[in-house]
Amino acid sequence: MTASHPSRPEPDLHLDSTAHLMNSIGSRLAGQLRLVPPLGRRRPAPPALVLVAHGSRDPRALATVRTLLDRVRELRPALPVHLGHIELNEPLLPDTLAALGSAQAVLVPLLLSRGYHIKQDIPEMAAAAPARARVAAPLGPHPLLVEALYDRLREAGWPAATDEATRRTSAVVLAAAGSRDPDSAADTRRTARLLADRLGVPVVPAYASAANPTVPTALRALAARGRHRVAIASSFAAPGRFATQAAQAAPWIAAAPLGAHPAVARLILHRYAECLATPWTEAA
Repeated sequence: MTASHPSRPEPDLHLDSTAHLMNSIGSRLAGQLRLVPPLGRRRPAPPALVLVAHGSRDPRALATVRTLLDRVRELRPALPVHLGHIELNEPLLPDTLAALGSAQAVLVPLLLSRGYHIKQDIPEMAAAAPARARVAAPLGPHPLLVEALYDRLREAGWPAATDEATRRTSAVVLAAAGSRDPDSAADTRRTARLLADRLGVPVVPAYASAANPTVPTALRALAARGRHRVAIASSFAAPGRFATQAAQAAPWIAAAPLGAHPAVARLILHRYAECLATPWTEAA
């Protein structure tokens, strides 16, 4: 008999394929894990948004600003949002900045044009604070500001559509706080032109203080031109003495201040993002 030889074991193709598959999965998993931050390390929080309000003795102003702040937080829940006042109300801006420590912050002025507060007060407060702060542009001029002004006029009774005869006798006075800074007047005139384009009637800027014309003077000038159906658009962030005086002078309808209008909340976030999009330069 011929002796039989034991057969040689063939390569285990199944085990080789399984090992290859497991190596492949392991490599992919390692690559995915490299994208996950180690425990205890999170992405840094974005710079804080500090809304800078002027401040007012009218208690409605503070309530309005707080409501606007809540609306901003609703739009960006993950964004640290704080409030600071230039004067008259707490928290004052220096106290808000001190509480932020050395964190980065973008100060968004709740002001509608350039002027002394934008160019001097706010940058000086920012420079004196431990927080690494920069100052965004004022809210105006901007199409979102005009959207809010238009909506407030519509709420007060401005018609959605008018015929040509009615437009010839209609106009709007854009009532603003006023400033001796010529840049402030230039910004208000630009906002007035944008609103005039939206309404299809003349819009004349007028001021509560520090600049001309006053609201009564602007109304008289429009009446002399046959414009007797005149509305007051309130270019004020919140209720207060100036807004009340302007509304009382209205010969027809007077819009409410901008307040917590949704377009204003979006504009605040736009100015914040716009400021972050430029190279970081701390306030000096």
